[in-house]
Amino acid sequence: MSSDVSCLSRNLLLVATFLYSALLAATVNAEDGYDLWLRYQPLEVEARDNYRPQLRQLVIPGREDSRTLQAIGDELLRGVGGLIGRAPEMASRIRGDGFVLVATPGSSADVRAAQLPMDALGEEGYLIRAISLRGHTGTLVTANSERGLLYGSFHLLRLLQTRDALVGLDISSSPRIGLRLLNHWDNLDRSVERGYAGQSIWDWWNLPDVLDPRYTDYARANAAIGINGTVLNNVNASADSLTPRYLDKAAALAEVFRPYGIRMYLSARFSAPVEIGGLETADPQSPAVQRWWQHKADEIYQRIPDFGGFLVKANSEGQPGPQDYGRSHAEGANLLARALAPHGGVVMWRAFVYQQDNPEDRAKQAYSDFVPLDGQFDDNVIVQVKNGPIDFQPREPFHPMFGAMPKTPLMMEFQITKEYLGFASHLAYLGPMYEEVLRADTFAEGPGSTVTKVIDGSLHGQRLTGIAGVANIGRDRDWSGSTFNQANWYVFGRMAWNPDLAAATVARDWLKITFSDNPELLAGALDIMLASRQAVVDYMTPLGLAHLMATGHHYGPGPWVSDLARPEWNPAYYHRADRNGIGFDRTAEGSNAVAQYATPVVEKFASRSRVGEDLLLWFHHLPWDHRMNSGRDLWEELVYRYDRGLAEVQEMRTQWQALAPLVDRERFDKTARLLAVQEREAKWWRDASIAYFQSVSARPLPDGVAPPARDLAYYRALEFPWTPGH
Repeated sequence: MSSDVSCLSRNLLLVATFLYSALLAATVNAEDGYDLWLRYQPLEVEARDNYRPQLRQLVIPGREDSRTLQAIGDELLRGVGGLIGRAPEMASRIRGDGFVLVATPGSSADVRAAQLPMDALGEEGYLIRAISLRGHTGTLVTANSERGLLYGSFHLLRLLQTRDALVGLDISSSPRIGLRLLNHWDNLDRSVERGYAGQSIWDWWNLPDVLDPRYTDYARANAAIGINGTVLNNVNASADSLTPRYLDKAAALAEVFRPYGIRMYLSARFSAPVEIGGLETADPQSPAVQRWWQHKADEIYQRIPDFGGFLVKANSEGQPGPQDYGRSHAEGANLLARALAPHGGVVMWRAFVYQQDNPEDRAKQAYSDFVPLDGQFDDNVIVQVKNGPIDFQPREPFHPMFGAMPKTPLMMEFQITKEYLGFASHLAYLGPMYEEVLRADTFAEGPGSTVTKVIDGSLHGQRLTGIAGVANIGRDRDWSGSTFNQANWYVFGRMAWNPDLAAATVARDWLKITFSDNPELLAGALDIMLASRQAVVDYMTPLGLAHLMATGHHYGPGPWVSDLARPEWNPAYYHRADRNGIGFDRTAEGSNAVAQYATPVVEKFASRSRVGEDLLLWFHHLPWDHRMNSGRDLWEELVYRYDRGLAEVQEMRTQWQALAPLVDRERFDKTARLLAVQEREAKWWRDASIAYFQSVSARPLPDGVAPPARDLAYYRALEFPWTPGH
């Protein structure tokens, strides 16, 4: 008996030890999302065996003398070593087959002798070629600058991560857009406006003494997708950001970013000469104000020689600006531009403006303010325009300013953080939205005058070009609040480099890099990603409705809000629903916002039959019994779209559950939990919206449609004073 007990005890101990070891291994190997697209996890055996003979040695001439070349070498050693299980030998010269040579023509006689087509690459482009040198075969990464080598090296690693062949490589790539920036809406107290992934990553209190390794990883991640600049602070800027104390902190970050080709920018508060400079005015025409900004620019460049310039939000939502002194936006922008010009800096002047005392349709105000100023901005000013005329809605038409200012460089501003698309908790892949806007035809110079051609400078011959994304980055371990939010940062960078990339292509790359090359996983997860944004549109703002979110925090539905001081703060201002119909009439019979577009676009948007149902209620106020393409009337179609959005989220949950065996437990579970949140909140959106619009229209629910779970009074009484990012 005792022997049996002893044997049983030993067995139980062995089982416990095994379970503990398994648990420990699972914990050690858990994927928490920190590595982003730099995971470098081992590839499948077949892929590793295929790559190893081609990646035996790494040659980087001049590496010991350059921080950028050192960063390239470190990344390639880490990346190749992680992916194929064996890092290449670092060599001073080519010694055999399977070399990787990373060099400019200036650093390598072999590259010069190859006489490759380098002129068109510019300063940031690169070539990746399978090549034979000194009788040995290998891979060449070459460029005109070290930054080009950096981007080319990351592209080479991406080829390995996506399992592309290195044999026969012949890649030439250059960025279509010059300034490819993240805009951080981060404050000096580490709060983040519209940020849903924790505190700001910038630890202003401990800078410049403490340099978190996360800063280097941030730079690596951005360089890997071609981002070359970052604006550290909120556009609702504090003037303190320009004081010596904070400039020293910014300079420490710039030192970290520099090897990775990332220039630093700051949001500048227009009233800084008064607030920190001791002046009585910030008038652009004041000689004292002009001198103050010149001295401030000199002070910044003494600390940060490669400082990029200023981003400015002025005369918008209460921010100070040149109009406070009777001056124009051009005069305000040029004031700062002339201070930066001797140093090569630029001013990015935001066109997101609307005024409390302006009765004009909010969708028209930016165009009305800026288009008359075309040609009045200095050469180092670029006007930063949101993708749509309102404010980062789940779906908007492209902004009418694109194509309307041929003498002024215009810079795209996208949102990566999902202020109006479910914050960090809802899965909404934004690639299709970026694609939709970039491919929209402005007809400014005839057919084919796409938004892309406006912002890449090719339509009107602009030299200064740019694109910005409002960052979704915070202190969360996975950077962005969820694994799938990382895809929005990733696709922004990839499409900033090449706006013609398809959102589906980038999503597939991201899935391979983030999870695996498993065909079942790729197919299922890609379906989820590509359907996700339309699902959000359907359960939040279907058929061209906009700004139905609750006020202030922008969280959850609030179509009933109509009692705020400014008309355009009220969701009811945008949908204009009553007993007779719904929608904002922006045709000639209404606000005539449609007239701000080129004639072929006007003809499309002004037509109920041609505008398309996705933007129907953005441009038209229609009766509830208006017949839709489906054969349903407008009320029935509206309810159908809300139901469709909820059903799509439910299908996304089902699809994700089917992928459980193919995804590591930690990231699978977090995504599954967030999808449950999304379904619950999509149902809230659906029920509250239907309850409200039914109360306004006095129409019965269509046959077979489930009624809202609660009455309208319940939804109207909900309050959320402590929502993230508020």
